[in-house]
Amino acid sequence: MEFSIKSGSPAKQRSACVVVGVFEARKLTVAAEMLDRAAGGRIGEILRHGDMDGKAGSTLLLHGLPGTLCDRILLVGLGKEKEFREKEFSAAIRTAIRTLNDTGAFDACLFLTEVPVRKRGTAWRIRQAAMAARDAVYRFDQFKSRKDDVRRPLRKITFTVERRSELAAAEAAMAQGNAIAEGSALARTLGNLPPNVCHPSYLADSARRLADEFGLACEILERHDLEALGMGAFLAVASGAHQPPKLIVVSYRGAPDDEAPVILVGKGVTFDTGGISLKPAADMDEMKFDMCGAAAVIGTLHAAARLSLPVNLTVIVPATENMPGGNASRPGDIVTSMSGQTIEILNTDAEGRLLLCDALTYAERLGPALVIDVATLTGACVVALGNIATGLFSNRETLARDLLAAGDVAHDRAWHLPLWDDYQELLKSPFADMANVGGRYGGAVTAACFLSRFTRKFPWAHLDIAGTAWKSGSDKGATGRPVPLLMHFLLERCGRLS
Repeated sequence: MEFSIKSGSPAKQRSACVVVGVFEARKLTVAAEMLDRAAGGRIGEILRHGDMDGKAGSTLLLHGLPGTLCDRILLVGLGKEKEFREKEFSAAIRTAIRTLNDTGAFDACLFLTEVPVRKRGTAWRIRQAAMAARDAVYRFDQFKSRKDDVRRPLRKITFTVERRSELAAAEAAMAQGNAIAEGSALARTLGNLPPNVCHPSYLADSARRLADEFGLACEILERHDLEALGMGAFLAVASGAHQPPKLIVVSYRGAPDDEAPVILVGKGVTFDTGGISLKPAADMDEMKFDMCGAAAVIGTLHAAARLSLPVNLTVIVPATENMPGGNASRPGDIVTSMSGQTIEILNTDAEGRLLLCDALTYAERLGPALVIDVATLTGACVVALGNIATGLFSNRETLARDLLAAGDVAHDRAWHLPLWDDYQELLKSPFADMANVGGRYGGAVTAACFLSRFTRKFPWAHLDIAGTAWKSGSDKGATGRPVPLLMHFLLERCGRLS
């Protein structure tokens, strides 16, 4: 899908379709009013006849209105004007794009990007519109023998701004939104792939392809490398799997070489059975999504490279399956992490932290400016926050605030949870330096406390995306979160966010 920006009157657009909004009680937006005047009041007359009242999610397609140059006009219901905020704006864009796809229109001009959103400017609306538009047309059907073909897919979208003076900023925001959407789509596709396809070696090959596309440095560490590094925690998780583990390291250099890198670590368990602590059979197919942290950091790297951000960015992905078997680690085993700290494994289904602790120790060697790990880590986080907010933990308040602010702007929100030393007591082991679980209660917090023991020498944040990385039910699939949050964080850090 191609995007462009322009400024002008909706009545003068030569397009297959012009899209404008209608609030509840049939109140027209400014662009809709302009069309209505050009059409001699025809839109208002149609609405008074009861064809549409402006409820959110409703649409009405009009043909051949007098006084206009477009083939069609699509009216999109925006709901109550006082309640029209970020969520409603993005939903309206998705509704418009899906409806346009069904009409067979080849191109369209969206004046929805001119509709005010409280506390958000033009650049925000354009960036979000590009992200929402690509999200609306995302499809994962490569394994279906019969695909539901779109009659004539929408190819070109023009977003509008009220003033020509806004065009330059809008163009930059559109490029950002497009890159973020591409990164999110990559993350979604990696997450949606079946586990017999997307195993550790496939993730490694995906990283190599990304490195080749953008000229990045890429290193894939094999089992013998992990053994040489002393990554006993990581290898304990991989011990029951036939698929070989990989430590994937990809680096983008957009800043001077002496500038410390931002490091993103993504949990890459390509399928999680729970190991010897076997999960229930129901919904176990969704454990292919346990590598969505890895997918998210790879997607973020793709977006950052696409935008040529002035930052040094390194992605680290510890990738393996967690399988039962004769060589699998057992509850009661004690392993030595790369840091030298020993861990008593009480539950083999608490495997993500074992991968991450060694990856975080490896990250320390690279002299990071900061490290953010992203992981589908705990069911406890889903219980606490549901599928709305990502759990956020950090050993630096300023980093936590920056990530929270980025999530708010991206509408990919996180919630700051405690990392108090009081919780560390729950990880005590009589036989090792620590246990890998802390008991029934506060599971998301004790998991973060476990990771914090490997991050004392650098600013660090942990994003628990167990509730936000994918959806279940009829709309099952990876979401691509938190690529938008991470990219807005990087854009702000680079001074590119407007």
